[in-house]
Amino acid sequence: MSKIETLDFEINNLVKVLNKLKIFQKDLEKIINILVDCINNKKKIFICGNGGSAAESEHLSAEFIVRLKPLNNRKPLPIFSLSQNSSVLTACGNDYGFKYIFSRTLDAIGSRGDVLISLSTSGNSKNILSAINLEKKKKIKTISFLGFNGGKAKNVSDFFLIVESANVAIIQECHLFLGHYVLSEVEKKIFNLKN
Repeated sequence: MSKIETLDFEINNLVKVLNKLKIFQKDLEKIINILVDCINNKKKIFICGNGGSAAESEHLSAEFIVRLKPLNNRKPLPIFSLSQNSSVLTACGNDYGFKYIFSRTLDAIGSRGDVLISLSTSGNSKNILSAINLEKKKKIKTISFLGFNGGKAKNVSDFFLIVESANVAIIQECHLFLGHYVLSEVEKKIFNLKN
């Protein structure tokens, strides 16, 4: 297979999975409304993930806080990536264990009415599950963007979307797309934007 054929194959695979995301329209509307209510009620959104998903959580956090579209100058939206403080992550990992790197911060600053968004390709990461399970104690709503078969996270999340793929890169690309879509719609509703 030539390099052009390989690229064409990869693009076609991504497009097939992206097209399947249309089935999530009603679920996405619920998620958008949950986030809008959270913000309107002066609550916080937390987001977390491991590896590439940690980078995506920071990426989406930056766009919620700053802005997604250059022409939309608006107030910042309250979102905090649980992976952005390396001192907390390494201290917690060292002193208590990697399983608690997200739940420790969430326990410290999360409160009733907040929302946790988790990004996990497998849905089985112990630190993601620990953060999601904290919601019962803190009354925090949980939304998970998952891959493969959803793993354990689908059973403990309030809302979840499973990207139907076994390709980690494609799952993460779809999670980022979904995050951008959700943010764009949240912006429209909060700030009465047209586009």
